Amino acid sequence: MYLRLRLALLTMVLLGCGGDPAILPVGFVNQTQHSDADLWTIWRAAQQSVATEIDLNPVQESPPLMLPGDSRALTIQPRQLTVSPEPDVSAQLLFEETGMRRNPPTGLIACPQPCDVRFAPAYSLYQPPSVNYAASWEFVGNNFSTILQYEFENQILYTLGYDVGWR
Repeated sequence: MYLRLRLALLTMVLLGCGGDPAILPVGFVNQTQHSDADLWTIWRAAQQSVATEIDLNPVQESPPLMLPGDSRALTIQPRQLTVSPEPDVSAQLLFEETGMRRNPPTGLIACPQPCDVRFAPAYSLYQPPSVNYAASWEFVGNNFSTILQYEFENQILYTLGYDVGWR
């Protein structure tokens, strides 16, 4: 009995309560209508962007908080990063909640806490890592790439230890 308890405790310590994200396999849990190769292309663009220059408060109107790029971004890999669409919020709900009028599809989804906004085109979660975006952006020009690149930058910055509260 004592040996079994020790083995169970040792297993829990080694595995942790959700596993160490650093040991998760590299790659995406791709729930988009795009290929993994497309997601990798966007990820590499996000790495390059963070390695070049960092804007830590693009959501806040002022003052800008621009930092030099961080070359460590080039080494950060997605670790089972889930990328998935969510249905756009209805125009009616958007109007009721915000007074904003938009034709459907609205291009926005509900953004859960700790988001600073109620609705957004996309958002990131960090534990477990995921990027969610309004489904209507899937094939609208190059906006899908732009939206995902921004969220991938957030994932990279978070992994590097930056405060992404205003992103």
